[in-house]
Amino acid sequence: MESTLGVLVHGAGWVSTQHIEAFRRNPATEIVAISSRRLGSARARAAEAHLDVPCFDSLEKALDTPGVDIVSVCTPQHVHAENVLLAAAAGKHLVIEKPVATGMADMWAMREAVRRAGVKTVVSFVLRWNPWFRTLKKLIAEGALGSIYAVEADYQSNIASWWSGYEAARRLATGVSAMLVGGCHALDAARWFAGRGEEEAARVEEVFACRGGWRKGCGREYNYLERSWRTGMPPLEYEGYEVYLLRFAGGVVGKVSVNLDCIMPYTFPIEIFGDRGTVKDNRMWSHLFPGQTDWIPIPTVLPDSSDVAHHPFQAQMDHFVTCIRDNRESHCNLEDAFHTHEVVFAAQECYRTGRPVRLPLPRGRRRKGESHPGSRSSKA
Repeated sequence: MESTLGVLVHGAGWVSTQHIEAFRRNPATEIVAISSRRLGSARARAAEAHLDVPCFDSLEKALDTPGVDIVSVCTPQHVHAENVLLAAAAGKHLVIEKPVATGMADMWAMREAVRRAGVKTVVSFVLRWNPWFRTLKKLIAEGALGSIYAVEADYQSNIASWWSGYEAARRLATGVSAMLVGGCHALDAARWFAGRGEEEAARVEEVFACRGGWRKGCGREYNYLERSWRTGMPPLEYEGYEVYLLRFAGGVVGKVSVNLDCIMPYTFPIEIFGDRGTVKDNRMWSHLFPGQTDWIPIPTVLPDSSDVAHHPFQAQMDHFVTCIRDNRESHCNLEDAFHTHEVVFAAQECYRTGRPVRLPLPRGRRRKGESHPGSRSSKA
């Protein structure tokens, strides 16, 4: 009988509640420790989950806990790199929250560390396990839409101070851009649906991007949960609206946007166009139904909530545990997520030059002000 995999959850923010719950429900895993940059936060999360486990105020201390096989990284994005480097060096498998890092130097270092350690990884582009996403991928792979020629995905969420992670996310130095903070989910979705196979994400060959919106530098914000306005609030330090035009390997064209400035509840529109059918959100028009006279609605769970409890973390973690047990890589591992992030940083280059950017990016290119991992300015 295979032994239980021990899980260390590092980071005690909102999303950690779902990591903890998913691993508790998986019969092959057990939470053995919780750590955070603040010991009180780790202890509070353990108490909330009714877990009698050791708690720590640093990952380095927590990694010495007996029985740790998996480290679940739930910290803010600007400290993910140092977390991953430490855990990989200790030989631990990794769940990494998105965004994975805030610059290409960190991405290269993380990828090399994971390759060197030979550990398994999964990145929380959790919508790949959304029921409608899974159904769509199967339909695409089976030819229900024919040959895909265009995909569109939009992340529309008025992220503001109601979110516990907003302070780090809103800053240019630690958040970088609206696409990196939240819109990368839409970018990953476009890659996912442009891929032909059931577990294949397409690669982007070229990106052109533009940005705008009204919230950058503005102290006025809208709380869509309470349907109220507030003034004198800490502003976004970057543009809240971005649009990417993508050219994928294989010829598919994509359009992806992120809108943190929208005055409305969270939505995640999806459109997929093939030469034998079309999908708009959960409505389908396909050659499979020759007598079709109207859109066919598919009753399913849509990605229509920003609440982390709505996201399919259970399916993601179950998938990752199976990957570890079977000694195989996840379709959503760090190698794959590297490319999604590379597109975001290529768009930053596009903003500087005003020209389309081809991928892959040359090694050594860094965004302005970006430090190498391990330097003083990369620390929390």
